[in-house]
Amino acid sequence: MRKALLLGLLTGAAAFAQPSRADWFFGLFGSAEPAPTPRADAAAYAVEIVTPDSSLKDTLQASSNLYRLRQQPPENGEGLARRAQADLPRLIDAAWAEGFYDASARATIDGQPIAMDGSGLDAAAGAANSDVNRRVVRVRLDVSPGVQYRVGRIEIIDARSGAPFDPDLTTPRVLKLASGDPARANAIRDMQTRLTDAIRRKSFPLVKVDLVQATVRHEDQRVDLLVSVDTGPKAGFGPVTITGTRDLDPQVVRSFIYVQPGDPYSPDKIAAMRKSLAQIEAIGSTRILESDHLDPDGNLPITAQVDERKNYAVSAAAQYSTIDGPSARADWTDRNLFGGGERLRISGLVGYAQDNTYTPNAYNLWYTGKKNSWFDTSRMIGRANANFIKPALWGSTNDYLADVTLAREVTTSYQAEYFNVSQYIRHRFDQNFWVQGGWEVERGQSQDSFGKTNYLLSGVAVAARYDTTDNELDPHSGVRVIANGGAYPKFFGSSENLFQGKTQASTYYSLDDDNRYVLAGRVALGAGGGSNILDIPDNRRFFAGGGGSVRGYPWRSLSPLGPNGEPMGGQSLFEASAEARIKVTDDIGVAPFVDAGQAFATSFPNFQQQMAYSVGLGLRYYTGFGPFRVDVAFPLERQAGDPAIALYFGIGQAF
Repeated sequence: MRKALLLGLLTGAAAFAQPSRADWFFGLFGSAEPAPTPRADAAAYAVEIVTPDSSLKDTLQASSNLYRLRQQPPENGEGLARRAQADLPRLIDAAWAEGFYDASARATIDGQPIAMDGSGLDAAAGAANSDVNRRVVRVRLDVSPGVQYRVGRIEIIDARSGAPFDPDLTTPRVLKLASGDPARANAIRDMQTRLTDAIRRKSFPLVKVDLVQATVRHEDQRVDLLVSVDTGPKAGFGPVTITGTRDLDPQVVRSFIYVQPGDPYSPDKIAAMRKSLAQIEAIGSTRILESDHLDPDGNLPITAQVDERKNYAVSAAAQYSTIDGPSARADWTDRNLFGGGERLRISGLVGYAQDNTYTPNAYNLWYTGKKNSWFDTSRMIGRANANFIKPALWGSTNDYLADVTLAREVTTSYQAEYFNVSQYIRHRFDQNFWVQGGWEVERGQSQDSFGKTNYLLSGVAVAARYDTTDNELDPHSGVRVIANGGAYPKFFGSSENLFQGKTQASTYYSLDDDNRYVLAGRVALGAGGGSNILDIPDNRRFFAGGGGSVRGYPWRSLSPLGPNGEPMGGQSLFEASAEARIKVTDDIGVAPFVDAGQAFATSFPNFQQQMAYSVGLGLRYYTGFGPFRVDVAFPLERQAGDPAIALYFGIGQAF
């Protein structure tokens, strides 16, 4: 027997809410709820949903008002009986949505059955009323799903001609639904969405994909689908209108949108607009609105609706590593200094280095045996920074950047104090790629076991970034490449010739559509030359080790060793990391990882220095703004004084 179903039968089934999740901490172990107790003012009840197909249990619970409102019992037995009767069609709809078209359901209250048509309602209500204030009413919902139906024939036709639609866009690879798959309503809706997206990527922005008919064939437990596609006209982008700006110049917003009227329409470019506008710190949220009709030129008008953030922001953060010590940071930001999206950020950081770091007192201890006090001011680290960005110079895709930094570093082998000033012009090619170049001057002093070095660096600095990742703090896909370098020759006023560059590339790959299993990898390469290694300031030499490098080792502790066994820094660097980021629940994840790295005395890594490796396990708690990260790392190539284990805390993924 065939039964023709309208579109709403499959696609109009309720999109049932997921069961409420347990508290994030206890979500690892489940959650407990108070057991119902008899009440004088309500028909307290316990409900059990019974089905032979365990895969349906969560769906049935989510669709059942009896289950969802079990902590809010009705006033009397009549209300409970009506609630149970009203659940029966919901349970059938839930089963149908999962492809069980022969499903049946019945309810019993204290053994009294209730049918779909309401028969038995009075007897069940009386049984429930007799239990009020005496004992908890027992409610049972039995669902017999039968056999899960499968997708039969999928016919996709052109709405205008009735002919079969483009076969290149209707393959199982595009639809991700094929004959023989379970006939779930969600899978059918997702198929329509994927087909719509595929056609929109061909520059048909007004496409309509409709499920005209779903025919359930009970004799062979199949569902045939007839889908109609009206592509509408092919179009390009029309004019882009900016709305919602108050204090911010709309030209600045427009400079971060890289489409021009007449460019071929693409939903990927719409997504790129949102990502690009998020780079303007003065903007809090963005909506890209597409017109429902084409303009006289046959293009689709676009409206970028933005919401400005408050001009000022203050933030503070603290972090701690068992081997690098504590630190705290505070920032003050003006996001729209002069009305053109200018961002000024002033920040300060203070910290205290651990006992295994280099200090003059510790250096004297090697020879004199003198002990340090419990608090050694020479271990204090700090950084004061002012950073300014003027985006969209004269409405272009060029930005002006200026930075002033005063810093003090303390590591396992040196101390350094320096003052740095830099200016750059950055050119944005699109939302994924920019390059910048400018001038940098740095004056400072570094001290290690070889003595003190006073230096001046003056020269050209360049940088580039290419980023196609889908999330800044928690990427699931894409590639991120960051490169920077500088040339500081003596004829520019530098005290020593110095040429350096570093590139870091990372990639991310999700193994599933829900991003519950993500593989991440990172490689970094540094090279330099121009001066003898001992003539290069310590803070300009390459080191590996620490968070964001080779976890488990102290910060900047991996490099060629000096005469006293301390890391002296290198002229080149190689690092690599790999992580598997696995979500255990929606909020909790784990991340086993392996890191490797080393700095080398040669201008380019020659790998004659022994590489350092570490392994570890991370715990992630996923929040709305990014994952909270805890990493436990174990160094595998420990040297004297290296800890056996290191603990790191932070916001965002390690790379």
